[in-house]
Amino acid sequence: MTTKPQSPDEAARFARELANWGPEAPAQAIPDLATARNYCRQLATTHYENFPVVSWLLPRSLHQHFYNIYAYCRWADDLGDEVGGGQRALDLLSWWRRELHACYESGEARHPVFVALCDTVREFAIPCQPFDDLISAFEQDQAVPNYETFEQLVDYCRRSANPVGRLVLYLCRQATPENFVWSDSICTGLQLANFWQDVSRDLDIGRIYLPKEDLQRFHYTQEELHGRVTNRVFLELMEFQVGRARRWLSPWSSPSLPELAPFPWRVQVDIELFARGGERILDQIERIGYKVWDHRPIVTKADVARLFAGCIWRAVWRNLWRGK
Repeated sequence: MTTKPQSPDEAARFARELANWGPEAPAQAIPDLATARNYCRQLATTHYENFPVVSWLLPRSLHQHFYNIYAYCRWADDLGDEVGGGQRALDLLSWWRRELHACYESGEARHPVFVALCDTVREFAIPCQPFDDLISAFEQDQAVPNYETFEQLVDYCRRSANPVGRLVLYLCRQATPENFVWSDSICTGLQLANFWQDVSRDLDIGRIYLPKEDLQRFHYTQEELHGRVTNRVFLELMEFQVGRARRWLSPWSSPSLPELAPFPWRVQVDIELFARGGERILDQIERIGYKVWDHRPIVTKADVARLFAGCIWRAVWRNLWRGK
């Protein structure tokens, strides 16, 4: 899923990484698999996220593969957000797509992320489409700062968020059409929750994810939007958006979560943690009375701990009930 621009220190770090490994970097030896894996592991474990990329419960055999996919997403996201945008970002994302296609077409790679990722792709027979869709979403960020309709926003989520869930399903060897349905719904709901959490931050960088048709429906003007006005219609608008996101997250409303039953119980915990995290963001927006211009709702470490404990309890209950 898309993330927000990083701190100045992280932006400077990425500038150094781009100088070392970007298309204009000096030719250097291709890293071996062990070196490439270490590169991805360090990238995944030294970045802040609302939830850890890999929890201690995730089967150790999957750790590195999660790191590899995260590193791919992190680089693609940074190429879109950390290089000044515009044509520069589009050129670099085009280069990243060529590297991706080379990984699939010839199995050759020079960048450490792709050296590691090609190994993951082969082991789990992951198709190129989810990776390609993510690049498409980051390209769209350069040209589309706002959305006319909710349908257009959902299409963006289809490429910016849903591929991440599908990649997890491939790693868990559960990539079925039935699982894609609920995974896509959850990922879209989580992306929407992130949008409503970061309405103010997104406006800072010139992006507006509140659809224009909804602004018009609630009679919230563009002048009020850019003035960050909190009034009755804005609160009603945000209440509507939170309810809409909850409906996309609704497959998690059942305590039994039957869709997760085929997964190892440790994987069940990690998948549910991300989904419940989206619900928690929405809870926090409600707690502050939908006043997201004034306060950014956050998920605290204590929140994560409580969510984690609840996910473990439900996974144990679910598997005992099913006799596993």
